[in-house]
Amino acid sequence: MYLCAMQILDGKIVAQSVKEELKQKVDLLKQEGKKTPHLAAVLIGNNGASETYVASKVKTCGEIGYESTLIRFDESVSEEELLKKIGDLNNDSTVDGILVQLPLPKHISEEKVINTIAAEKDVDGFHPSNIGKMVQGQPSYIPATPYGILLLMQHYNIQTKGKHAVVIGRSNIVGRPMSILLSQNNSTGNCTVTLCHSHTHNLKTLCLQADIIVAALGKPEFLTADMVKEGAVVIDVGITRVDDATKKKGYSIKGDVHFESVAPKCSFITPVPGGVGAMTIAALMKNTYLAATNHR
Repeated sequence: MYLCAMQILDGKIVAQSVKEELKQKVDLLKQEGKKTPHLAAVLIGNNGASETYVASKVKTCGEIGYESTLIRFDESVSEEELLKKIGDLNNDSTVDGILVQLPLPKHISEEKVINTIAAEKDVDGFHPSNIGKMVQGQPSYIPATPYGILLLMQHYNIQTKGKHAVVIGRSNIVGRPMSILLSQNNSTGNCTVTLCHSHTHNLKTLCLQADIIVAALGKPEFLTADMVKEGAVVIDVGITRVDDATKKKGYSIKGDVHFESVAPKCSFITPVPGGVGAMTIAALMKNTYLAATNHR
């Protein structure tokens, strides 16, 4: 049996290198007296995970030298008021990128919010215009999590050409765009891709055929060792808070992969935390810099 030397895909290290590269570019803009990128983040309610994500994004802006604005609304905010605020940000020439932290309260349409954000300021890469351009291989803002995964794979020189990739999960935020990006004719693509979901038959059989598995379904420790072949590359997108009385916070963070059993079989694997999450924010920062450049 082939036994591989497993290597951790360290998102923190790669994200730090992305941030340092962007900081150098921003320092140069400041030296030249030019405007620095400005990201506006909108947070509705007080969901613990959303609070953490947005705080991390704002903090990263500060580290790189971006301007950032955090706009907060109560969970009871009307859809009309939220859409008006997004319209104001669209028309604000000092703002380069806009993100509205998901998930949203049930009375607000996610589709309306995404469609209202100006495509040229849509640094999350969710607007239909950006998704359409991505599908056609045109320059666009790539959704931040898939983009972060590509940056991570590039850094570790993971070969994708001719490989069989299985993507588990078909969300518009991760799974669906990830499947398209891995199939594109470029240096991080040229995979044969199988997109799996809750109605997929023989999921285990498909996973055992995969050279690359992207687990993005939001079920803690779903992918187990008996579903992974020796030498596979495993990308864990999941991040779920699981009750854990042994932890000071009362919960622990679990990915979609049962790390302890799967890792020994892999050539490369992302940890949770410290893997894809850090890269998502790094990719968002790259999109924001690109938006600022396009505006100039």
